Amino acid sequence: MALIFSRKIPLSYALGVFVPSAIHKTALIEDHGGEFFPKRVFERFRALSVFYGQYQLVAPQHFSTSSVSQPGRICWRGASNVVLLRKLEIALREHQVDEAWVTFIDFKKLYGFPTGSMVNRLISRFSYSSDHHWLQKACDLVFLILKEKPGLLQFPVLTKLSISLARAQMPVPASMILRVMLERENMPPLTILWSVVSHMVKTEIGACLASNFLVQMCDCYLHLSAKGSVRAKVVKPDAMIFNLVLDACVKFKSSLKGQEIVELMSKVGVIADAHSVIVFSQIHEMNGQRDEIKKLKDQIDKVCAPFIGYYCQLYDSLLKLHFKFDDIDSATQLLLDMHKSQESVPNKKLRMDQEKRLLVPIGSNNLKTGLKIQVMPELFQMDSILRVKHKQELVMFRSGKLLLSNRALAKLVNGYRRHGRNTDLSKLLLCMQQDFNVLDQSRFCSDVISACIHLGWLEMAHDILDDMDAAGAPVGSTLHMALLTAYYSREMFKEAKALLRQMRKAGFVVDLSDEMVATSCLSGTANNASSLSNKSDLIDFLVREMREEEKAIPSMVYELNSSIYYFCKAKMMEDAFKTYQRMKHVNIQPTVQTFSYLIDGFSSLGMYRDITILWGDIKRNMGAMDLEVSRDLYEVLHMNFLRGGYFERAMEVIGYMKERNMYCDKWMYKDEFLRLHKNLYRSLKASETRTEAQSKRLEYVKAFRKWVGID
Repeated sequence: MALIFSRKIPLSYALGVFVPSAIHKTALIEDHGGEFFPKRVFERFRALSVFYGQYQLVAPQHFSTSSVSQPGRICWRGASNVVLLRKLEIALREHQVDEAWVTFIDFKKLYGFPTGSMVNRLISRFSYSSDHHWLQKACDLVFLILKEKPGLLQFPVLTKLSISLARAQMPVPASMILRVMLERENMPPLTILWSVVSHMVKTEIGACLASNFLVQMCDCYLHLSAKGSVRAKVVKPDAMIFNLVLDACVKFKSSLKGQEIVELMSKVGVIADAHSVIVFSQIHEMNGQRDEIKKLKDQIDKVCAPFIGYYCQLYDSLLKLHFKFDDIDSATQLLLDMHKSQESVPNKKLRMDQEKRLLVPIGSNNLKTGLKIQVMPELFQMDSILRVKHKQELVMFRSGKLLLSNRALAKLVNGYRRHGRNTDLSKLLLCMQQDFNVLDQSRFCSDVISACIHLGWLEMAHDILDDMDAAGAPVGSTLHMALLTAYYSREMFKEAKALLRQMRKAGFVVDLSDEMVATSCLSGTANNASSLSNKSDLIDFLVREMREEEKAIPSMVYELNSSIYYFCKAKMMEDAFKTYQRMKHVNIQPTVQTFSYLIDGFSSLGMYRDITILWGDIKRNMGAMDLEVSRDLYEVLHMNFLRGGYFERAMEVIGYMKERNMYCDKWMYKDEFLRLHKNLYRSLKASETRTEAQSKRLEYVKAFRKWVGID
């Protein structure tokens, strides 16, 4: 029978065979091969046993650890922590991660954790692996150490592990390691954090976690700053981190989270650079916040003429919103402003003044308590890992100039046509032809008339021709002949006769009778139509625009949402809710932004009960298939239900997210719960509840604690 000695107090043995390191540890006398220690060694153990009176011969038993498990038996000669440590060191030095892991397991079963340096070397070795298996092992080991012996971990090892996990596209464990560091009020150098975040935001889940982590960073910084702690600057994010996350919000259409981060950037006091301004405009575009982009444009117009091409995306976003608001006048004015800004020479003194910093308000300019974000529109990060990617849908930058695309022109033409403002369209086309001095833009007039003829908008085409002739800018005989042909083909003889009279006056038709002209036009109808349609893709864009118009959100929605946004920022919730009720009364469908603004407003005043009422409206709209709720909105609802203590509603939101396969950031929810409700019903049993309501609430609290892993 193999023998095992069990001891109760620390003891050092001679001969270097076995050196116990902790109380209640066990030492094997027999190895796997069945050979006993030499007799003299055994006798020495017996002598020591008698001397101290604290050792007993016991039957061998299996070793186990509740923290780390590994199948198989312990198999090595000379059971010594020194031998195992040596074996672990050799395995790490020779990059044998499998052997290192097995040896570590054996050691921990007998002695607990090795020395801090050895543990950190093991985690570092796993961090160098590209295998997800070993990276996950490293992460699990970190949390095991944090649970049992947190003093062993070294900060640089956590930094190395976080970047390795991020590079391997393992955003969940990467975010966990970052959050561990943040809880200890310490963060990697910003250049390393850039790299970690840039890898995380490549996927939608990673972007979600990176944005939530950035929110937590900002909250930590604001908390430490309020206390006057010197640690505040260590956890303060910079503009690059914000830009990386905001870019991801745009990429994955997480507009509500993007809006939250823009406001946090203001609260933290980070200066927005040129790239930030571009991303702000895209976030505001997604949320329909036209006034916010206009405030940015006003500042850029003052100082950025030499960099106008860089801000192409901002003009594009603003123009899109003008069309969504069905504001043709503002769209036209923006087009003219774009042209003027390129022709103007910036004031050097003004530019020097603006190089200091600009303060751009968020919300109304009249709000005394409103946020203001610091912006330096001429600040470019030369070593930036980000690159601006312009979609160039409505506004293009070509040959050093901002130009209108055919898609934008189609929106303008359709807008003027819908409002019956043909004369105003003619004035704009005339201005573009005479003043813009760009070849592509000067052909817009001919393209528009051709498209109108092709689509059967003959009266509109005729009006533009008349306006051009009256302004002394005739467009030539080809378009007149195309319009005349269209009149004859549709048997609009009265209109054809009037046009023919104009053409004779202009000298386009000579020595031909009306009948001969009509015969000539009808015989060449097919050729004329073909030649017109081949000149421009404007026709295709106009057709597409009319189709999309039928599915578009009514412009009134954007107007009402803007009012609700202003009222909520001003904490005028009664007016905001009245506007929302007005939307329902006139059968205008609320959007995700509508509910988001209202929730944000109620939350700022601690009116969580009102948010539960909104949740009822949201569910009704979802049930009627009138609203598709985003992950951002679910997250906002869930966080507010946690803060208000509405756990049944919180679990209900989680159910909806699970049904739609949306990622839930349990760490963030767990943190919020522990911050506000750490001891809620902790020792209360179901049998001890006083009312049915309390019993039901206890049930949901326990369900939440179990879901996030508190219990």
